[in-house]
Amino acid sequence: MTTDSPPADRRRWLALAVVMTASFMDLVDVTIVNIAMPSIQRDLDASFSVLQWLGEGYALAFAIGLITGGRLGDIYGRKKIFLLGMGGFTLASMLCGVVSDPQLLVAARVLQGLMGALMVPQVLSIIHVTFPAEERGKVFGMFGAIVGLGAVSGPMLGALLTQWNILGLEWRPIFLINLPVGIAGLILGRRFIEESKAPRALKLDLVGMALASAGLLMLLYPLTQGREHDWPVWGFVSMACAVPVLGAFVLYERYKSRKDGSPLVELSLFRVKSFAAGIGVQLTFGLTTGIFFLVWTFYMQIGLGWSALRAGLTGIPFSLAVSAAAGMSVQKLVPRFGRKVLQGGAVVMAAGILTYIWEVDRYGASIASWQMALPLVVMGAGMGLIVAPITDAVLSEVPREHAGSASGLINTTQQLGNAIGLGLVSVAFFGVVDKADPRTRAVADIFGDAFTRSLWWVVGGLVVVFGLMFLLPKRKAVAVAAAPAPAESERELVTA
Repeated sequence: MTTDSPPADRRRWLALAVVMTASFMDLVDVTIVNIAMPSIQRDLDASFSVLQWLGEGYALAFAIGLITGGRLGDIYGRKKIFLLGMGGFTLASMLCGVVSDPQLLVAARVLQGLMGALMVPQVLSIIHVTFPAEERGKVFGMFGAIVGLGAVSGPMLGALLTQWNILGLEWRPIFLINLPVGIAGLILGRRFIEESKAPRALKLDLVGMALASAGLLMLLYPLTQGREHDWPVWGFVSMACAVPVLGAFVLYERYKSRKDGSPLVELSLFRVKSFAAGIGVQLTFGLTTGIFFLVWTFYMQIGLGWSALRAGLTGIPFSLAVSAAAGMSVQKLVPRFGRKVLQGGAVVMAAGILTYIWEVDRYGASIASWQMALPLVVMGAGMGLIVAPITDAVLSEVPREHAGSASGLINTTQQLGNAIGLGLVSVAFFGVVDKADPRTRAVADIFGDAFTRSLWWVVGGLVVVFGLMFLLPKRKAVAVAAAPAPAESERELVTA
């Protein structure tokens, strides 16, 4: 089958269950790892830079491969690429769960990210061609529920699996749990998912992908590894050389646009002021969240010595606040107040961060989980006001014919911001830890200082986000808006 005509048979609901399970598996894998990092460090004697790469490598590989993954599905068949991605993701999960070398674990995480980039973009495409238009509203409502469940359950699932230490495997079940799920998905997906292709698919841009990968690695590798090598000269040379490489990427994308109209990044989109500002918002917001969630884990489990379960339970108010505020922002607030809701979210989230800084300074090592609830609820409410409506706001002035490319670029940018934020943890957090003397100060105090300094970085990022939001449309421009093309739009729904 090579058309987009949806088959009307009962098997489509089993196909839906398979692709939703894949989305749930991917989202949980993104959120489940942070909570287990201290256990991974103790078990493998891993350095802090390795822990950074566990998240950074996944996010970077996913971001770089995302648009290409969507195009591969359009060209070769969405079912085929989905099953290839799911099989590779399952294999990479097994490798993550059995390796005993920190570097091999990072390599397996990078493979997970690449396979996720094949699997995830196909999900909404498969839904689009499997269900008739009158059923898609119901289906996307179910999809949103799965997304919310994954966001809330990921950290808790990671905490429980780590705390239970099943069969003495420590942290490894957080990856091995994907094996039965992935195998079942492959069997059912092979039987019940219908094949489909795009009638006019864009060509691959492998040169652009290679240039982007090289430039970003030249920037992020020394940023992450530099502190362990006392910031050597080669690191600064590498970061400086990343600029001309990324410049070459831009030039090649212009050439690719003229040659066959299928660049990796559609540069003409940046002529739309609101879109360019929105990309800046997504990059900066991804950077700030990348910093926060990693240093938050280090602070609670290494600095304060809390168990993974206690850390996971502490985060529940945050997750619930995000979910509640996200639903309210889209349904009631944005239609009435427009971009002011997004800006209010940035202000509210910054207020939560400032409250957290005050509490850490006031209570020190004796701070309790219940005392963290207030700033976490405020932060979560602010984040919820941003993550749900931001994609629609950024896309609202993009021409209809470019909606798919724009949506894919929004998702990619958010993941890149997350990867950069994880790299900046070396400066924001460990710059304080490395200078402190553990012989004269308690570990809790050292990590508390590092945590509050990192939070000031987050506040600074939110100030930038607030300013860029002035360039977003005050209201949704319905005349030129378009729904994200299904081939490349899932990730912003998942990460929201």
